[in-house]
This record gives sequence, C-alpha cells and structure tokens, in this order.
Amino acid sequence: MSQGKVVGFIHSGITVKDLEISLDFYVNKLGFELLSKQVSKQEYISRIVNFNDLEEVKIAFLQIPGGSQIELLEYVGVERLPGNVRPCDYGSGHICIQVEGIEYLYEHLKEQGVQFRSPQIVDITAGANKGSKAIYMYDPDYYIIELMQKSTL
Repeated sequence: MSQGKVVGFIHSGITVKDLEISLDFYVNKLGFELLSKQVSKQEYISRIVNFNDLEEVKIAFLQIPGGSQIELLEYVGVERLPGNVRPCDYGSGHICIQVEGIEYLYEHLKEQGVQFRSPQIVDITAGANKGSKAIYMYDPDYYIIELMQKSTL
C-alpha cells in the first residue's frame, strides 16, 4: 500500500438555507456557471455527514470563472442553524474571488441589495497581496465572500 498524500483541490462547499435564492445570488449576481443540480436521497450522504434523520440534500455545483468549483448544499429534514458569525470567530470561513473592476462591481452589487461587511473597498498595503484591493460582502446566508482585485504591479 502506498503512502497517502494530498494531490489536488476538488471543490469547496457551502451549506445554504434555500438553494434557489443562493443560485440567484451566485449565478445571476456574481456570474458563476451552474454545472449541475440534483436532489439526493442517497444513504451514503447521511453516513458522510453523520445525520441519521436526513431526508434529502439539494445540491448544485457551480463553476467559478477561472476554474474552481463550489458546491451549494441545502439539507432537508435536520435542524439547521444560521451561519452568521463574525470573520474572527472559529468555524467561520470565506471565499475569495478574484475580480476586475472592483469599484463598479461594488456599486452594482449594492444597487442589487447585496450586503457588505466592509464599509468600503480597502487598499492592501502589505503582505503577499500588497497593491491589491479587497472588500467583504455577504451571500444570502451571511457566508462571507471576499472580492479581490489583484495588483497590476
């Protein structure tokens, strides 16, 4: 038997309250591509997540421009709690999306009712992303999405 090792990245997953609302946000507002959508009642999923009373999971896979994928999951039949924690709280997370025209995107998304955690776009002045610009916003379930425009330096 060979040694185990990490060989790549497949996708990230986010649990959502309502799959259709989240699809509207990620596909129509951010421009992700819907790759597939399904409802699964497969027993193996209950075993993976360790929920015996899971009725079904509504699943969508989205392609983020540039190549990465994200999985949205709506669990049905189990108690669910909101995910609105502060960025500094353990158990929280965020997705960072590379964008162009961050100022336009910020204004456009604000006009569409998207909520932002950051009061304004921030210039990154140190570290690996020095010269870039970034802002935190929320998806419909208050998961944090970071928009970052990389430096052209």
